Amino acid sequence: MKIDLHTHSCVSDGTEQPADVIAVAAAAGLDAVALTDHDTTAGWDDAAAAAEALGITFVPGMEVSCRSREGISVHVLSYLHDPAHPGLLEEIARSRAARVSRAELMVQRLAEDFPIDWESVQEQVAPGATIGRPHIADALVAAGVVPNRSAAFSGILTARSPYFVAHYAPDPVRAVELIRQAGGIPVFAHPVASSRGRVVGEDTFSEMIDAGLLGVEVDHRDNPEQGRAWLRRLAKDNDLLVTGSSDYHGTGKPNRLGEFTTEPAVLERLAGLGTGAAVVGPLPG
Repeated sequence: MKIDLHTHSCVSDGTEQPADVIAVAAAAGLDAVALTDHDTTAGWDDAAAAAEALGITFVPGMEVSCRSREGISVHVLSYLHDPAHPGLLEEIARSRAARVSRAELMVQRLAEDFPIDWESVQEQVAPGATIGRPHIADALVAAGVVPNRSAAFSGILTARSPYFVAHYAPDPVRAVELIRQAGGIPVFAHPVASSRGRVVGEDTFSEMIDAGLLGVEVDHRDNPEQGRAWLRRLAKDNDLLVTGSSDYHGTGKPNRLGEFTTEPAVLERLAGLGTGAAVVGPLPG
């Protein structure tokens, strides 16, 4: 059984429609797939309908963008939460609004040195999606400044760049609390991905666990091998779910669907813990 619990559509920063993500997952031989767009559940309905039509199991999810007290970016995957929960909705709406303001300021700075403007960035955004750095990267690609998103993020758009602007994001502990209140299962996404920048220390892991963290994404291309071994020990000591995922973004990243997967027993346990939404289709296995 092949289960991938971390994918993105053009509703956030992927390049494909939600239904197309499901179709590509089915064609890749996956038995179950989660859609986990950043700070939105807008793709759930289309993804669920496509999954039912194609006979693949769909896991409703979302990736909540957070920032620790030290200013470190943290992502928390939320599975099977209530998409109408007011507390969680309010928090992600605040994040999305801040992301737009931040993008506008970044584009203003970039426009002084590169041939892009706000209109050219908007052209890269799917209807209903929130503008973010990936769309700025796509505008830079379209303008011939960089060859692809990866090149943009490793240079012009890195957090160390003079064009970078920070934005509001909830503390990861608060995100875990809200996800649990919404009946969801919080899982720490790519938690030791040092290639992306600074990672949080053990104190933050402990605080998130105390707040109700239920899992860690261990098998992910950005987690180094030594870090994965440490995460497995942490999961065993704290009875946390261990997931594996691709973090698929279509053509936006080199990550391939199903390159890392989750055990069927983990999905079965996850499905039993979530009370805000339900898995669509039969559980694999």
